[in-house]
Amino acid sequence: MSCLLLVHAHPDDECITTGGIILRAKLDAHRVVLITATRGEEGEVHNGDAAALRPRMAEIRCDELRECCAILGVGRQEFLDCRDSGIAGSASNDDPRSFHRASLGEAAERVAWFLREERLDIVVTYTADGTYGHPDHLKAHDATFAALDVLAKEGWQPGKVYLHAVPQSVVQTVLEVARVTGIQLPPEIAQIHGIPDDEITAAVDVSQVLDRKLAACAAHASQMHPGIPLATMAAQIFEVAFGVERFVLALGALDGDRPERSLFTGI
Repeated sequence: MSCLLLVHAHPDDECITTGGIILRAKLDAHRVVLITATRGEEGEVHNGDAAALRPRMAEIRCDELRECCAILGVGRQEFLDCRDSGIAGSASNDDPRSFHRASLGEAAERVAWFLREERLDIVVTYTADGTYGHPDHLKAHDATFAALDVLAKEGWQPGKVYLHAVPQSVVQTVLEVARVTGIQLPPEIAQIHGIPDDEITAAVDVSQVLDRKLAACAAHASQMHPGIPLATMAAQIFEVAFGVERFVLALGALDGDRPERSLFTGI
């Protein structure tokens, strides 16, 4: 049994960007391990009374994450036990408990601990720009690679490391369809610049599990932005944004044609 480990920043990141590959991995009898850096304390409340829910956000989002993981088939989920840093420039960035302020060495060692335990085949995290510049996404990327450096010095590395990526063509298509159809997208989407299309090395078609990916996203009820779900999104946006998950290979060798159609190709 091969193992896929994902390093994400907050509850809900796992299903929005990588829910499809998690579902496909489980269907193909692979083990899936999810590392979540924070409990999402600073997440915006899009459903419910924000003032009433805010003191319980960590608990609420952990409950939502458990439900999501059950839908996706995640075999193990762990936290790095750091606090959500909030969006770039917010006061919560300066909280000494935040992931943003955590020592890179300490964060890397926490990630490395799980890598040592699992001795997995594939690692997935964010691109170096954190997709849209969120401090916790940036730190997740940096901590993952620092952990991999530590383990390489110990004589071990996974078979492959992938970075979830959004091609520039997809960004432009989503923005244009939203403009034409009058759909309001979450503000963070406007901050995604994307990467050049020719840098994509893997494009995984997850359309056959899209219904379950949607159900996993819906499990994060407190975070459901009016522009996302998915039930009301134009079909064009839904298919473009969620039907294919794309990645850049950062460590390991391509096996066969590019783009790869499975992260497990060659494993």
